[in-house]
Amino acid sequence: MHVKVLMNMQYAIENGKVFVLEANPRASRTVPLVSKVCNIRMVPIATDIITSELTGRPSPIMELKEQVIPNYGVKEAVFPFNMFPEVDPILGPEMRSTGEVLGLSRSYGEAFFKAQEAVQSKLPLEGTVLISVNKKDKDEVVEVARSLAGDGFKVVATEGTYNLITAAGVPAMKAKKLYEGRPNVGDMITNGDFDLIINSPVGKDSVHDDSYLRKAAIKAKAPYITTVAAAKVTAEGIHYLKTHAGSEVKSLQELHGEIHDKE
Repeated sequence: MHVKVLMNMQYAIENGKVFVLEANPRASRTVPLVSKVCNIRMVPIATDIITSELTGRPSPIMELKEQVIPNYGVKEAVFPFNMFPEVDPILGPEMRSTGEVLGLSRSYGEAFFKAQEAVQSKLPLEGTVLISVNKKDKDEVVEVARSLAGDGFKVVATEGTYNLITAAGVPAMKAKKLYEGRPNVGDMITNGDFDLIINSPVGKDSVHDDSYLRKAAIKAKAPYITTVAAAKVTAEGIHYLKTHAGSEVKSLQELHGEIHDKE
């Protein structure tokens, strides 16, 4: 593309085919985060390359070496949904984030846990979890429920999810959806009965709207998860924190210094 500058590219993959959605000649907000994870100062390197014709300096790329990156970096977006409690916090293609944070750890789960804490949605280490997922996610939700139950959580689920996880041997309590009568999960969320809410949207094709669950979670300031992928790493992060002593706070310089010492 003959672009001699930092460039942000957006890709999509479908059926093994890669599509380029955007190519923006600018530094994205992810650049400083990736720089911190990889210990590579991307902006000065890019500036050197861009200005090489003026400075006469050789490309700094040749001096870069392969390195082991043992830490996981999790970028989490900050959303202003708490300011708009009647808006369904389900994500789409629109740019709604107002900031980003980075969680960094040798454990993927702990890195995710740190990122959630940084966006003021700290995950609980005990209490009650509500699980209500759509049909396509039901096959994967059993392991999430089993992990959380194994870490001492009381599991509450709506009928379809309840039937599935109890059939797999995970103890749970059944709760009613909004249209099934009262008391229902909406009442329970309002009453502060849940410390964590896992709800993947049923979709626009469903007769019943489940956005009330996510809106209620916002109002109750309860951490909520809307995808099975996030639910899995949530369970992983909680399990890691439950089974490891509190990790020491370290600077980026200390973290990357440890890597070089081991090399």
